[in-house]
Amino acid sequence: MKILIVEDEQEIAQSIKNYFKTNGIQCETAERYDLALSKIESYDYDCILLDLMLPDGDGFDILRELKRKNKTDGVIVVSAKETLETRLEGFNLGADDYLTKPFHLAELLVRMQALIRRKNFKGCNSITFNEIVIDIFSKTVSVNDIKLDLTKKELDLLLFLIGNENKVLSKSAIAEHLSGDMADMLDNHDFIYAHIKNLKKKLHQAGSGDYIKTVYGLGYKWENE
Repeated sequence: MKILIVEDEQEIAQSIKNYFKTNGIQCETAERYDLALSKIESYDYDCILLDLMLPDGDGFDILRELKRKNKTDGVIVVSAKETLETRLEGFNLGADDYLTKPFHLAELLVRMQALIRRKNFKGCNSITFNEIVIDIFSKTVSVNDIKLDLTKKELDLLLFLIGNENKVLSKSAIAEHLSGDMADMLDNHDFIYAHIKNLKKKLHQAGSGDYIKTVYGLGYKWENE
């Protein structure tokens, strides 16, 4: 998962980031309206945690911009505003969920995971693709009942590929998903080839079909044989 936390209160943003990190979730932060818009325009996120009151802009305008650009990032509004009118406006502008401050980090995590399951995997906690079974909660993968020893990056890559079945994913898109905005600082994306190669090898050794296809000059895609 790749998450963007749009929150000007640094203590709150950092506490969310630290909590999510212990759960294996990659987070980026934006404490200003202009920075949030820049990140949203440049990257795709599994979920955006959006505070409505920013020092240089309105969170509702970010929702409007997401809608205008037809972005499909999930959005959970996290705000101290708790009026019915505010909630309705957020939902009408495309927010997927609304959580009022103060909140428990555990609840935020569960809501976010549920949102991503709804968007990417039709609400399922377990993903089955032929002989491959992925348990999202326990973060385990098995092929023909053989448990695979995958790294976190390999698991993230597998979920990203399956979640975008039959779509060609460029190396830059995969690098962005795995490394966030740090991908722009990398000299090249050769590490993607290494992750693809290792993942394919582990799947093959367990008896999986060859679902990861190389689309020469473009990237990779996951497709049924």
